[in-house]
Amino acid sequence: MSADILADLEARGLLTQSTDRAALAAHLADGARTLYCGFDPSADSLHVGNLVPLLALRRFQLAGHRPILLLGGATGLIGDPSGKSEERQLNSTELVASYVDSIGAQARRFLDFEGPQAAHVVNNLDWTGGRSVIEFLRDIGKHFSVNAMIQRDSVRLRLEREGQGISYTEFSYMLLQAMDFLELAKTDACTLQIGGSDQWGNMVSGADLIRRTLQREAHVLTMPLITRADGTKFGKSAAGAVWLDPARTSPYSFHQFWLNVADEDVIRFLRYFTFVELDEVAALETELAADPAARKAQQRLAAAVTDLVHGSEARTGAERIAQALFSGSLDELTEADLAALAQDGMEKTAIEAESVGLLEAMVRSGLAASNGAARKLVQSGGVSINGVKQADPTRQLDWSDARFGRYFLLRRGKKQWHLMLRETGSAASKTG
Repeated sequence: MSADILADLEARGLLTQSTDRAALAAHLADGARTLYCGFDPSADSLHVGNLVPLLALRRFQLAGHRPILLLGGATGLIGDPSGKSEERQLNSTELVASYVDSIGAQARRFLDFEGPQAAHVVNNLDWTGGRSVIEFLRDIGKHFSVNAMIQRDSVRLRLEREGQGISYTEFSYMLLQAMDFLELAKTDACTLQIGGSDQWGNMVSGADLIRRTLQREAHVLTMPLITRADGTKFGKSAAGAVWLDPARTSPYSFHQFWLNVADEDVIRFLRYFTFVELDEVAALETELAADPAARKAQQRLAAAVTDLVHGSEARTGAERIAQALFSGSLDELTEADLAALAQDGMEKTAIEAESVGLLEAMVRSGLAASNGAARKLVQSGGVSINGVKQADPTRQLDWSDARFGRYFLLRRGKKQWHLMLRETGSAASKTG
């Protein structure tokens, strides 16, 4: 990691705005500094979009600075209006607290909590929950001009949208975030806040509050909100959001998400989401231009990000599943591998019966339109079960023959797969 953290961020395309680039560079060069980034608990897991600020905290730590990871136990009860076209649904105190615990455990994996640059985790509910309304208005509110607040993008865009507007609850979010920065400046000598570019107005308000009340130096740095080259929102797959929690997005599907990144995006994402040295990224860019079909850059990206989030063992498992499906040789798939496929790796059909006919399975899975079409596919050698080509259309799939007593992997042709899964309870159902 470069000692000049700002130069590294700029080279990676990760520096969108800063309050004073030259002053911030001098400030960081003058010694170890404390910085923070906040994460509001809007779900029980972080998603891939959260990796940019998380890894930025780690980049600063590797450059010799001390990161604070702030969990929004208080602000998560309010809801940030930034980038939102309508009011957020307010969650209960208990639900937000459970989200704080979950995402705190996830985020801790990305930082080092030992040594002179040891990371620190805080919850803004600790200094907000017991504060009275009068105290908040006198100590914080008096420093804010409503005229200036309504010019911030997060507020102005909502006010300009016909039929929307903004509640006082969300309008107050800016003050709460500013108070966080002030609190950390007092207790931890925090001098820098980082976050997404949509947070610029909230973050600058915090820096201004510190200068007014403490007469101290305070800085802000924002990073880009990630989109794909075609302009579509980043962080979604065919199955929905791509989560960091393996119970919500399996390591196999996570790995596949990165492996399937478009050529137009992959080099940029290598800079954003990995610690791969920029010289290697440049070499991969040259290889991509010379031989895009080899997809070396996508393979490097998928391996690097999966290692970061889930570890090398999970990445190896993801690669093993992908190779098995590509080759059609399924012998090395473990029970955990098949469970990952059942979670979100491919379409599946749940079956209650003790056995099911092959033709019926083909139709129920959608691999064939009718029993007649399924029979022709089998007779032409176009169907396999658990890696073995089928020739008998009358074949019964009995669970005693299933992988681990529970799984049949049906394959039509080279690329069409479907998982037949033994289930108990309610009637069998097909799920995507």
